[in-house]
Amino acid sequence: MDEALLRSLTPAVLGILVRRGADFAAAEDAVQDALVEALRVWPADPPRDPKGWLVTVAWRKFLDTTRADAARRRREELVDEELPPGPAPAVDDTLQLYFLCAHPSLTPSSAVALTLRAVGGLTTRQIAQAYLVPEATMAQRISRAKRTVSAVRFDQPGDVATVLRVLYLVFNEGYSGDVDLAAEAIRLTRQLAAAIDHPEVAGLLALMLLHHARRATRTAPDGSLVPLAEQDRGRWDTTSIAEGIEILQAALARDQLGEFQAQAAIAALHADAPTAEETDWVQIVEWYDELARLTDSPIVRLNRAVAVGEADGPRAGLAALAALDDSLPRHAAVAAYLHERDGDLARAARLYAEAALKAPNLAERDHLTRQAARLNTRPGR
Repeated sequence: MDEALLRSLTPAVLGILVRRGADFAAAEDAVQDALVEALRVWPADPPRDPKGWLVTVAWRKFLDTTRADAARRRREELVDEELPPGPAPAVDDTLQLYFLCAHPSLTPSSAVALTLRAVGGLTTRQIAQAYLVPEATMAQRISRAKRTVSAVRFDQPGDVATVLRVLYLVFNEGYSGDVDLAAEAIRLTRQLAAAIDHPEVAGLLALMLLHHARRATRTAPDGSLVPLAEQDRGRWDTTSIAEGIEILQAALARDQLGEFQAQAAIAALHADAPTAEETDWVQIVEWYDELARLTDSPIVRLNRAVAVGEADGPRAGLAALAALDDSLPRHAAVAAYLHERDGDLARAARLYAEAALKAPNLAERDHLTRQAARLNTRPGR
């Protein structure tokens, strides 16, 4: 049994049912029932047209369910529209499913979960494990999300920016449990890039590939964080880097710059540098200027301060940092790094310790604590 084939067909089958009038929640349940039936039947009797088989079985299961529903009379009007035997329509509704799952009425966490369930084909158990929550909790979250979007017209125009934001959130979850969400986000974004010709979709895919190429070097064997400058660049995935840069260059050539393309350009400059010392920080600052113009994000300006400190010296970086609110996440960590480069080790140690108390996760907290301890034990302090 080719479970990968079933997984790849799921979005298209779900989309066909929704287009034919099934509400999202009922259609999703019917498709899952059809997948269970396929796992039972196909090993002994594989169909000539797997997609057509799944559509036919899922539609019949949907009709069986709706006949027993309180809205029997209204639903039974769909009986006459049962799909005839034969090949299923060639229309791929995966793209519409992306837009439906990223509907603005959903919270970001619900949109991510629904995207992984409906478009990614992951089970509720897998998603729950990835988010480290009980399966029942995730089932409720997905169920609420399905009810929310059930009333949404399937042919409403979608918001590409919202879809990309959801995929970016999936990617940033990284890896936990038995589901690699970073790899899953790349797979989903590849699907979207194949379905829609949009430079920002390409920009996001390039950004994911360039970041993911460094994944193996981001942590030491003991789980501690390894800063970018200290990573073993010989272990970076050069195939992913080359693909990411090629995709990015094609997107930039269209002269429709967006924030994901700008982020990818920064990642490409890091990936292209043979050593940390050879990083083109001047160009990185220029790209941060573009990104700040596009987003007006204080986090972007915080990262820009680091780049300015590398390009023009730590005091220039501190001057850029002084214009920002010191309550920003990781502000103290950036200040600590720049003060250390400027030679003020006592102040840097205090700031590293302060940043550790505010760290969003254990790995980052431990890294910052070690930085503070390293400076506190240096001779001459």
